[in-house]
Amino acid sequence: MTRALFIVDVQNDFTEHGALGVAGGDAVAQRISAFLDEHAGEYALVVASRDWHDGDNDNGGHFAQGQPDFVDTWPVHCVGGTFGAEYDEGFDTSAVTHHLKKGQGKPAYSLFEGVGDDGTTAAQLLDEHSIRDIDVVGLATDYCVRASALDALAAGRGVRVFTDLVAGVHPDSSAAALTEIAAAGARVVDSRG
Repeated sequence: MTRALFIVDVQNDFTEHGALGVAGGDAVAQRISAFLDEHAGEYALVVASRDWHDGDNDNGGHFAQGQPDFVDTWPVHCVGGTFGAEYDEGFDTSAVTHHLKKGQGKPAYSLFEGVGDDGTTAAQLLDEHSIRDIDVVGLATDYCVRASALDALAAGRGVRVFTDLVAGVHPDSSAAALTEIAAAGARVVDSRG
């Protein structure tokens, strides 16, 4: 097998009950779990990322000092070790083979910016397991899913983004992100067909 599944930031702070909740986030978590029940065996790797920010600083300007602009600065979210940083309860992580944490003192959007607790990076995992193709799912379409998919393409892999397994902050920016991802060479498709 030469395909990996990248599951981006399915965390409490990005679903309905969180600091930066995305409408439909809980439902996406549940659909990803159902997808894994049926398809986890088709992947050499199942990699899940989490924002994992420091709680005692602004994480390189990522946390707003005042009013956030929701482009470069954000409300406090996904502080490591808190409920907000944990995976959404609807996301069954039992099939995940590797967990990466991103941020940790600086802004980070792409799963490729994450590291495992042992220092392993996504790029190392791809090379070690001879991964040629990556399917990308998770939250949020217009930010971290977008960045992860574009980085996967830049890494020379074939990429699919499953539209039924993502949710975004805003419909317009999410649609624009999927258009950009497709124009860059990814297949933007439904996981069921």
